[in-house]
Amino acid sequence: MRNVAKRSAFVFSALFAFFGIAASAADAPGGAPLERAPDTMQARVMGCAACHGAHGEGTDNDYFPRLSGKPAGYLYNQLLAFRDGRRKYPPMNYLLAYLPDPYLKQIADYFAGERPPFPPPAAVTVDAKTLDLGKTLVTKGDASRKVPACVACHGTSMTGMEPAIPGLLGLHAEYLSAQLGAWRYGTRSTVAPDCMGQVAKLLSERDITAIAAYLASLPAPANPVPVAAGSFKMPLACGSVHN
Repeated sequence: MRNVAKRSAFVFSALFAFFGIAASAADAPGGAPLERAPDTMQARVMGCAACHGAHGEGTDNDYFPRLSGKPAGYLYNQLLAFRDGRRKYPPMNYLLAYLPDPYLKQIADYFAGERPPFPPPAAVTVDAKTLDLGKTLVTKGDASRKVPACVACHGTSMTGMEPAIPGLLGLHAEYLSAQLGAWRYGTRSTVAPDCMGQVAKLLSERDITAIAAYLASLPAPANPVPVAAGSFKMPLACGSVHN
């Protein structure tokens, strides 16, 4: 709970600082003409930069993910989910509450087209057995529990698939763990059939820790672009892919 409060305070502080700068400029003394910000998507998404980086590359904060390069359909679905309450995080819910679908689509398209470099892989902080469990679940799954491999949906290079399956590289283990936990406990959901909700409910806490640690330890592939739609057949039906 303390982590949520700290993250919320950080976001609101960053936004107040951003809008405070604009207000100060508007009140500049002497009546001198003010230079207007360019009317571009890059300028419009400056409010996102405090948490997600200037190009959506992510920041050192464990809980603010990389956006750049993910499929536009995935990013659009997440913006809709925050706006409509299927993903619950008050700063994002508040910021997107009154934004129309076409504008959210423009934001998604902008970040999907950004290609900043990936950060180096995170240092491994779990023991070897846990990391090996993560590798097994990511690459092979667990047929005895009907847990599909992560690569079966997110691709062998974990870069995702168009139009709406995200890549899972360049993310902090803490963020990955938090999202899997949210799917598992139902505080994050998507349109039916909610495939990630189904999968996450089959995972134990140790599974989640292991998957998150292994994914965070992976380097970016030479070509980190999501593969084309239909490149492989997914083992589960996912409503968000067709939304």
